[in-house]
Amino acid sequence: MNSLKIKKDIIKYAKLFNTTNLSPLRSGNISVRYKNGFFITPTGKKYHQLKSGDIVFVTLKGSHKKEHLPSSEWRFHRDIYKEKKDSGSIVHCHSHNALILSCLRKKIPPFHYMVAVAGGEDIKCAKYQTFGTSKLSKNIIKSLKDRKACLIENHGQVAFDINLSTAFELAQEVEYLARQYIDCLRVGKPKLLSYNFMKKVLKKVKNYKKGDA
Repeated sequence: MNSLKIKKDIIKYAKLFNTTNLSPLRSGNISVRYKNGFFITPTGKKYHQLKSGDIVFVTLKGSHKKEHLPSSEWRFHRDIYKEKKDSGSIVHCHSHNALILSCLRKKIPPFHYMVAVAGGEDIKCAKYQTFGTSKLSKNIIKSLKDRKACLIENHGQVAFDINLSTAFELAQEVEYLARQYIDCLRVGKPKLLSYNFMKKVLKKVKNYKKGDA
């Protein structure tokens, strides 16, 4: 995929943040891996105003041209790309229900088998650190061990996948699961699936993605 197409796709999905209510106004950020780095949304610009020239290329060493500043969260994007070889795109958002759980500092446990879509038996919540810092990046990488998504304490959520459409879909799924879990807590304490059951589900999910279900 050429760089212009990537930039247009980033703008397309950044605008979907607002129309799908996944992230309000200018919050959140999106990136796509490209050659020795990645393209990412700029800092502080409303998504409906974005143009191709606003999308910033950042190398895996963290350097970029000075015309436009990348999102303040570029660091954890860079570190995910370096750590996760299967990461082709990253979506970070402040979605409503994921944000509520993150402020309660709760992970999403195996209350439903679809939790497995994020790659593990639960969806962890990364420890809080100031946005844009290397400390936050380290905490996120730790919570993404064997997973493709996590919550971030008092902040929101992040998800990655092989391409932008599937990464965005995963972020939507995390938000939907967060909403379902909160609704369960309003009624009572949900029964959780065992680790052994979730292992079976995880195996089926991997086969499903390979078209074997």
